[in-house]
Amino acid sequence: MSACQNIIHVAVGVVRRNDGRILIARRPGHLHMGGYWEFPGGKVEEGEQVGEALTRELHEEVAIRVTGLQPLTQIRHEYPEKTVLLDTWWVNGFSGDAEGLEGQEVRWVTVDELDDYRFPDANREIITAIRAAITA
Repeated sequence: MSACQNIIHVAVGVVRRNDGRILIARRPGHLHMGGYWEFPGGKVEEGEQVGEALTRELHEEVAIRVTGLQPLTQIRHEYPEKTVLLDTWWVNGFSGDAEGLEGQEVRWVTVDELDDYRFPDANREIITAIRAAITA
């Protein structure tokens, strides 16, 4: 990997309902890691703050309006073809009913059920951070 390779800055939301269930979405088949599950979010555009990007992406992807955010973790992960910085936030306030506006399947799962789903490697560290935060 070249030292000048661009890092893709991604805002990631761990959306947690009052019952403790967490929102996950299946990546469309044509995308990198298609068919894997992920925490919703997307690229931070130039000039955009992370919170703004996450709020925009969650509205565009899963039809929820964010009303509260709190930082969870930052994870830098190098795949053979790219490097990502996953800027991960708790979404501790939102309105609307989550649905896959881009045709993706979405599910509300318990923290224990996260192990039953196939996530990209970088997301494993997010799951570890979720568990540490919940048990702290």
